[in-house]
Amino acid sequence: MKTIYNSIREEVGKHEKVRNSVLGNVDEWKRSHYIILSEIIKDELSEAEELKGGKKFEIGNTISHVTLQRFFENDYQDKTHNDLRFLKTLDKICIFLGYKDLNDYIQSMKLKKPEKEPVEGDLEFLTKMVYDYCATAFEFYKKFPEHNTEVFKDLVFDGSPFLERASGFSKELCERDFHLVTKNNRSNYEVFDIHLVTDEPEKKILETQEFWNLLFKVGETGEEHFVNQLNTQIYFIRKIDNTWKIWDNYNPDAGRLNRKA
Repeated sequence: MKTIYNSIREEVGKHEKVRNSVLGNVDEWKRSHYIILSEIIKDELSEAEELKGGKKFEIGNTISHVTLQRFFENDYQDKTHNDLRFLKTLDKICIFLGYKDLNDYIQSMKLKKPEKEPVEGDLEFLTKMVYDYCATAFEFYKKFPEHNTEVFKDLVFDGSPFLERASGFSKELCERDFHLVTKNNRSNYEVFDIHLVTDEPEKKILETQEFWNLLFKVGETGEEHFVNQLNTQIYFIRKIDNTWKIWDNYNPDAGRLNRKA
């Protein structure tokens, strides 16, 4: 919460009524300035829609200059957030800033906070690549017997051993008119416990635990073929021409349906 306190303090200083008062021309506020701030806040809260009705009697519509000075000058810790009087003060300050209450302010800050973009080559980026590959593979199976390996172009290198091997296995199943059954979530998968095994400037190796539960039916005969496996898979990810993609994969059960049928 400490960053929330700092953010609220900064927003108060930027408020139009504060900037256009004597407070906007002062670098360091003293007691007399907090008296002025208290009056500015009181005037705004008296017109606030959020304080019309029962809430006005619940939390009030004024903040004393002493409380404001304490809020702006103290270095609050997380435990302060449990003080009911302090929460009511924060609610009123947030209403002054144009929000419904403190919770509304916090949610608004979360929405405004930009998500960190994964950097190519770091673990977050590589982990996302594996998750994206598995999601793409599942969508690829759902399109059977259509065989379109172009869906992997952003994740797997063209001409890589992995793409050639996976393409060969899947093409054979498509030629035999395999269809993935997805009704009632009959087919599903889960990827978990991803960790980095090798970390080199232009090569990364990730190990995953994966559970694949797939049901395929052959078009004309309705013959069923199951994949129900939990195994460890190894992804070899390389950097070629300044681009990271999957180069190879070790899956002990690869081609299982091809061998069984």
